[in-house]
Amino acid sequence: MKRAGCLLLAFVPVVVTAGAYFFTPAQPGGEGLGGSAASAGAQGRQESKAAAEGAEGAEDAELVDGLPPGLADPVKKELAQRIVASAVNSTTRWRETYGSITDTGDGRGYTAGILGFCTGTHDLLALVERYTEDHPGNGLARYLPALRAVDGTDSHEGLDPGFTEAWRAEAEVEAFQAAQEAERDRAYFDPAVRLAKLDGLGDLGQLVYYDAMVLHGPGTERNGFYELRERVMADADTPAEGGSEEEYLDAFLDVHRAAVVARERGGDDTGRVDTTLRRFLDDGNFRLSTPLEWRIGGRTYRAA
Repeated sequence: MKRAGCLLLAFVPVVVTAGAYFFTPAQPGGEGLGGSAASAGAQGRQESKAAAEGAEGAEDAELVDGLPPGLADPVKKELAQRIVASAVNSTTRWRETYGSITDTGDGRGYTAGILGFCTGTHDLLALVERYTEDHPGNGLARYLPALRAVDGTDSHEGLDPGFTEAWRAEAEVEAFQAAQEAERDRAYFDPAVRLAKLDGLGDLGQLVYYDAMVLHGPGTERNGFYELRERVMADADTPAEGGSEEEYLDAFLDVHRAAVVARERGGDDTGRVDTTLRRFLDDGNFRLSTPLEWRIGGRTYRAA
């Protein structure tokens, strides 16, 4: 692995189109599991989520601590943020997106910030609640009752007309920028990287988990990240179980892509899988060594 100070990244967008990508698919639940099997599956997913969030036992903690940093390396982490941002906000300049906010009509209400926090999928509410605990009286605090009321819906009730302006204004505050990054790491990046390491995956696998968790949500419900991983593991062994890293990631990307296509509201570009993650896999680039080139939504990006 290259040391943090030895990798210079240059990202060059080539063909420009608009597009944005969001979290947590709202899909119909799947039937067909018996009660006991469903219960066992749910328990297994909860245990996996707990391990990913740092509640693993001493043996797992020792294992993770003894592994290379992977995407936790500052340079690789920056690379990961830019790749995911190209899918989420159609730009690799993710630090320019703290103030982004829009409703695309995808059923998730307002989508905002560096990772597409949504008023309808709880993560935006969690962000503002945590931020307000540390910074009471901030410009978004007065919207907390409305955010709690619309959580899980696409409603703007109590948010219009001032919430979007308040978000953009607060996004100029360094403390709120830091809060967005902290919530991104707490809810998405750190659990994805930790669980990927426990599964025996390297840099590319950690990126695959992170991208899937961002898009499908860090939940254990049907079509959440942990349920998708459970499906993959039913057919392919992780490297930690003695399986092939290439075969496991190939299977994971098949499930990831199918979930993108099946999202109830649609509109997500499969390029995040087809011409990004799978391209890296087909190249055998498990360490995400630069130069990299990928394509999403009619736009080409490069890291050199």
